Parts: sequence; C-alpha cells; structure tokens
Amino acid sequence: MPVTLQEIDRAQWEQEVQVAQDLTRIYRDAPAERLPAPVERFIDDHFTQGGTFCCALFNARRLGAVAVRRETRVWWLSHFCVRTETRHRGVGSRLLTLIAERAHEESCMPRVPTSVLMMGDQLLLTRLGYHPAADGTYYELHSLASQGGRR
Repeated sequence: MPVTLQEIDRAQWEQEVQVAQDLTRIYRDAPAERLPAPVERFIDDHFTQGGTFCCALFNARRLGAVAVRRETRVWWLSHFCVRTETRHRGVGSRLLTLIAERAHEESCMPRVPTSVLMMGDQLLLTRLGYHPAADGTYYELHSLASQGGRR
C-alpha cells in the first residue's frame, strides 16, 4: 500500500472539507481511552496549542494520523490512530517511518511521551527502532538506520 505523508495545520482543517472529514473519521475510530476529549475538541485543542497532524495519505484519503508538536530539535508525537478498516496493513508503521524521515531531514528527534502510549504502541515503536529514554518518560528514535530500511 503506497502511503505518503501529509501534514495538516489549522488552516487546512478549517478550509478543506475533505481534510476535516477524514481527520475526524480517523479519530472517531480510535478506542475511547486513546483520546482525552471528544474528537472535535481534541483536534481543536491540539491546533490551539500550536500542533499539527501528520497523516497517512492513500488514494486521496487520510487513513491514519499522529498528533505532532514541535519544539527546538524535537518532534513530540502522540495520539496515533489508523482507520479501523485499514489496520494491520502497515499504514501505522509506514506513517511513523515517514514522520521520522521528515523529522530527521529537519535535524529533529522524534519522541513519544510514554504517558500517551498503549501497550500496542510501545511494541510498534520498539519494532521500528525507538528506545525508551533512561528516565522512562519517552521513547526516542536516534537513527533511521535502526528502522532497518523498512518502507
């Protein structure tokens, strides 16, 4: 499944109906414990805090999303979700790989706070080469080589 990366900001969310529909559908498919608020409020709050969403795009539809908050040299990733009908097809792995590649292109380190991780997320991150920080508060990907060249 050829998945590409698309970053969504507040302007796209507000101006492009299909973007808003797709992002809302992705997070409506999320298990209830994955989101801290109702979907629309969660998305709006994330944009209000200066975040964006990185989405997996396939055939002009967004199939998965990750909330991204940028700090100096760090991209904080959270709230991973893939549409129910496309789970277990590599969309989440591909999305995280594309995000890591983009972060490294910008000389940034992708990190994921452990406070937002479900057990499946931890296993996925480990498989993709992320390692827990010494203090256990986040996972970090130091090198794209640790991803084993997965595409």
